[in-house]
Amino acid sequence: MPIDMSDNWPVIRTAGYDGFLVSFGDSLSETANRAALAFRAALEGAGWGGVKECSTSLVSTYVRFDPLAEDHEALRSKLDELLQTRDWYAVALPKGRRLWRVPTVFGGNSGPQLDEAAKVAGMTAKEAIASISSTRVRVQTIGFAPGMPYLGELPKGWDIPRQTELTAKVPAGGLCVAIRQLVLFPVSTPTGWRHIGQSAVKLFRPETDEPFLLRPGDEVEFHPVSVEELAEHQNDPNGGATCEVIS
Repeated sequence: MPIDMSDNWPVIRTAGYDGFLVSFGDSLSETANRAALAFRAALEGAGWGGVKECSTSLVSTYVRFDPLAEDHEALRSKLDELLQTRDWYAVALPKGRRLWRVPTVFGGNSGPQLDEAAKVAGMTAKEAIASISSTRVRVQTIGFAPGMPYLGELPKGWDIPRQTELTAKVPAGGLCVAIRQLVLFPVSTPTGWRHIGQSAVKLFRPETDEPFLLRPGDEVEFHPVSVEELAEHQNDPNGGATCEVIS
């Protein structure tokens, strides 16, 4: 349900001497994430000379500017004026988004915590795979590790907590779940999220002009494949993933 623009949101806050944070809620929702993505796109499209960088978190847009080119009050006023131009919770998502289809092995050694995650969610492993693979999720933000996407939202049954203890190591390409979200790891790392599947996609490519494969606003589907099928994609940087422009 869209948040009423008059209900204390959005909020503009100062972020250091050269930044502002425009927040559209205090917790994650589809509408707040949509608003943050759309507002960032509008800012970048506006071409304001003093703005040096825009990025998004789950529910906020960050704006970094040159204080020598634009003072705080002037930019805050411009941000406020832009906020008043439309209902950001109801606008369309930005153009240029892509749909990625990612081959993924679920369960077994490739997803050793699938059974546990499914049980917490009140499902069998087979039902869990069907639920996740049939849900198209959005890249809500990139964070924690270079190129790492937070993907959501999953159906309500997946509102499961993180673990109380860390899994020592999830390999690069590992797919993990918690709190109605999925995360896909670009590098091997410990995590409190349950490891349910494995892909071969390379998310962080520092040697390229666009080092992050996925962008906020992109959408992703995880297609179940066998271990043997995934092995065929190990030498492909995309790990067998395909994409198409959807907007």
